[in-house]
Amino acid sequence: MVSGLRVACVLGTASGGTARHAGMLAAGCRRDGLAVTALGPASSRDAFAAGAAALSREASATGDQRAAGDSGPRDGIAFQVVEISDRPRPGRDVAAVRRLRRLLGEISPDVVHAHGLRAGAFAALALLPSRRARRPALVVTIHNGPPRGQVARIVYAVLATTCARRADAVLCASADLAARMRRLGAASAAEFDVPAAAPPPPSAGEVARARADIGAAGRPVILAAGRLAGQKGLDTLLAAATRWQRREPVPRLVIAGEGPLAAELTATASRTGVDLVLLGQRDDVPALLAVTDIVVVPSRWEARALIVQESMRAGRPIVASRVGGIPDLTGADAAILVEPGDAGQLAAAVLAVLDDRELATSLSVSARARARTLPTLADAVTAVVALYKELAAGQRAR
Repeated sequence: MVSGLRVACVLGTASGGTARHAGMLAAGCRRDGLAVTALGPASSRDAFAAGAAALSREASATGDQRAAGDSGPRDGIAFQVVEISDRPRPGRDVAAVRRLRRLLGEISPDVVHAHGLRAGAFAALALLPSRRARRPALVVTIHNGPPRGQVARIVYAVLATTCARRADAVLCASADLAARMRRLGAASAAEFDVPAAAPPPPSAGEVARARADIGAAGRPVILAAGRLAGQKGLDTLLAAATRWQRREPVPRLVIAGEGPLAAELTATASRTGVDLVLLGQRDDVPALLAVTDIVVVPSRWEARALIVQESMRAGRPIVASRVGGIPDLTGADAAILVEPGDAGQLAAAVLAVLDDRELATSLSVSARARARTLPTLADAVTAVVALYKELAAGQRAR
C-alpha cells in the first residue's frame, strides 16, 4: 500500500482507448492506497469509468483478490469537469487552463499524470511557477503519433515540445513515440505498456446477437474496429475489399466504431459494390470476435492497438499494417503485416488466410501464444505506482 500519495489524472477529449487506459490506472492506484482525482471533459467520463471497471474484471478473472474490489463509482475517484477540447479554441483553452490551475491548487497532488498531448500541455501551463510551496511532478503519457494535415502536424509539434520540455517523465505507447519525444528534449521518455483488458468469454446469447447483427449467412466475416477516422486507413480497406468481391462465397466486411467518415465509407461501398456492414459503436467486441474469420487493422499508424491485443487473446487471424507499435505486439508469427496504404498487399494477405486453412490455424495458435506473454493491467498499475513514488520522493527532496 502507498497511503498518502495524491495523484491527479488529467484527460483531454480522449478517445475510448485513452480514457479507458487512464481509468484503469486510476482505479489500480486507488486500490493501492493512493488518493486519486480525475480531471477532464464530461465527454470522457464514461470511458474513464469503463477503464476502472475493466481492472476489476481482469482481477476477478485472474484471481487477484487485492485488485478485485468494487468498480465504477464506488472506487471513490472524484471526477472534476475541465473542458479540455480536442482542437485549439483560444478563449475556451485559456478558461480550461485557469480552471485546471485552480483545481490542482485545491487538490495539491504529489503527481499530475496527463494522458495525451493536449492534456499534457494544459497541465504544464497550469503548473507554471506560482506561490505553491512545491510543484507536483508531471507525467505525460503519449498515445498517438502526428495526425495528417500540415496545420494539425504543426499544432502536434508545439504540444509535443511543450510536454517534452516540461514533464518530469514521458511515457509512450510505442518505441517510435519515445524516440520522437527524446528528440524534442524529453529528459525521461520511455515505452509504457497500454494493455487491453481481458474480458470474460462472451455468452451464447451475446454471440448469437453478434451473428444476427452481422448477417453473414455462412460467409466469411472480416472485421475492423476503431474510430472511423483517417488514421485508421479504412479507405485502404475498402479499396482492398473490391478485390475479393468475386470470391465465392463473398466475404462480408464489418466495421465496428463511429466517427466522421461513416457517411463517406457508406458512399464508397455503395459506389464500388463492396459488401459492407457498419455496426456503429459496440461494447461486445469479444462476441464480434467469436464470429469473425479475420481481423484487419489497416491503420496508417497505431501504438499498442487494443483491437490487436483483443484479437490475439481470442485467437483470431490478424492482418495489420506494419506501423508504430503493432510489430512489437504481434512479433513475427502472430499476424501478417503489410505496408500501410497498400490495398493490393492487404487484399492478397486477406485472401491468403481465407484460402489456406493451415495458415489461418497457424496464425490463430501463434496469436494466442503471443497474447499470453503480454503485460496485464495489473502489471501496468504496478509500474506506474513505482514511478509515482520515485518522482514524488524526488520532488520532496528538492
